[in-house]
Amino acid sequence: MSKKPAAAEQFVRLLVAAGKASPSPPVGPALGARGVKSMDFCKQFNDKTKNIIAETPIPTVITIKPDRTFTFITKSPPTPFLLKRAAGIEKGASNPGTETAGKVSLKHVYEIAKIKHQDSNLKHLSLQSISGSIIGVAKSIGIQVVH
Repeated sequence: MSKKPAAAEQFVRLLVAAGKASPSPPVGPALGARGVKSMDFCKQFNDKTKNIIAETPIPTVITIKPDRTFTFITKSPPTPFLLKRAAGIEKGASNPGTETAGKVSLKHVYEIAKIKHQDSNLKHLSLQSISGSIIGVAKSIGIQVVH
């Protein structure tokens, strides 16, 4: 007889609005399919993000262990969201490169870089290199960076 191999940890990546996690999609189906009670996650997530502005999308990585317990890590909001909020616009340009949807200053870019620098996967990078990538994202969504 062959033994079943031990189940490995599973990772689930979700984008959830701060303080607005509920068992409805996308949270419920993603966790329910893996045998985790989504209500437990929602309570913990909402408690952790209650100090963040509502409706801010928070990338979350949930680690599900074989015994159906979980831990999760929240990251900073996506760069395009932060840029659009800094520029005061709802959506980017439909033709980036030829039209401009808004403007942000280098100070805004630096502040966004400080926020992004707190993410574990970006801690090893300098603020200057993070700022460079933020400027690239701004170009790609039609936001002009001014001095």
